[in-house]
Amino acid sequence: MYSLLLAIIYAAFISLGLPDSLLGSAWPVMHEALGVPVSGAGMITMIISAGTIVSSLFSDRLTRRFGAGRVTAVSVLMTAAALFGFSVSGKFWMLCLWAVPYGLGAGAVDAALNNFVALYYSSRDMSWLHCFWGLGTIISPYIMSHSLQAGLGWQNGYRTVSFLQLGLTAILICSLPVWRKVQRTKRPAADDPAGKAVPAEGSGMREESGVPEENARPLTLMQVLRLDGVWLVLISFFCYCALEQTAMLWASSYLVQFRGIEASVAARFASMFCIGITVGRFFCGFISDRLGDKQMIRLGTGIALLGIVLVALPARADQIPLAGLIVIGLGCAPIYPCIIHATPERFGRGNSQAVIGIQMACAYVGTTLMPPLFGVLSSVLGIGLFAWYLLFFTLLMLFVSERLNRKLLRRDATAAGDGPERRKS
Repeated sequence: MYSLLLAIIYAAFISLGLPDSLLGSAWPVMHEALGVPVSGAGMITMIISAGTIVSSLFSDRLTRRFGAGRVTAVSVLMTAAALFGFSVSGKFWMLCLWAVPYGLGAGAVDAALNNFVALYYSSRDMSWLHCFWGLGTIISPYIMSHSLQAGLGWQNGYRTVSFLQLGLTAILICSLPVWRKVQRTKRPAADDPAGKAVPAEGSGMREESGVPEENARPLTLMQVLRLDGVWLVLISFFCYCALEQTAMLWASSYLVQFRGIEASVAARFASMFCIGITVGRFFCGFISDRLGDKQMIRLGTGIALLGIVLVALPARADQIPLAGLIVIGLGCAPIYPCIIHATPERFGRGNSQAVIGIQMACAYVGTTLMPPLFGVLSSVLGIGLFAWYLLFFTLLMLFVSERLNRKLLRRDATAAGDGPERRKS
């Protein structure tokens, strides 16, 4: 039963990744057909990001009221409708309109699925979950490429992905009893075998089991922000997403303009950064349960720092910065899923959906604002700033992550000191 539901969740995360790279692969054709400048894609992505931020912040309230299964099914249906809307849009303003339900659906399903896997499955399963997201981002450009080469137009590419999403929606609706059965059994995650939690005031968590009640009162934003260490994990998550998206967007430009590498070679190796993340998450699944989330985050950060050093080295050989991009991708692989999976253990199982929702919102803020900020800075200071920009966010992420570890260690030590033995004495 658990394996069947996990397979469905994996399929849902593939579908979550499918639209993420669809716009970029189709936009060179779309903007000409719609008669808008290349920069118009930025407007669409900002609307989508705004929707994901809003729905992520409301994910705790939605999931407690309707359950993770129903939220996921409805969210995937919303993205399917939005993608179909893209396929029949003949004007730019129509794309902007359909971007609203697309963003709302994507944010809700992202937060709901991440929390569900963090609660009921292992760190290995979380790594592979995000590996399947990467698989979706790799598949969709091929769908769009086939549509364009066959003369079917970019509309057919969006329509195809929309139909795939509709098929998944049907599967999710049929699987709703399985979601409820898994939640009723209250199966704890592998990294948190006792299902323990530190309840926040008004969190609506059953203290005897550490499992959140779906219909319990949701946490307010201020309640979540008052949880010990939440600000540190939010900064850490923000830094990671700034690192990942800046590398993804600007790597090719850096290689061409600063390193003098041929554009076709630079584009190929820039895509290797994404493949490095996907492949890295697959292999991380084999060791994450053994090492634990904390050590995996440290390991990934260290590898990413090594990759940034390789990119920054003033070497004449083109292979060194190219290899550095792949190494950065491998280092990024475990960080995102392990931060998510550690949330129930760090902040309590009853609080995890609210915390993960805000983490998702911070992630989207980082991915929306930080890559354009680098574009502004590079226009003044030069594209050579690329490696130093990545280094800043990676070091800041490492600093706040270690500070969070120390803070939670002191909290746990204090809680252990106030246990039954101490109270008896």
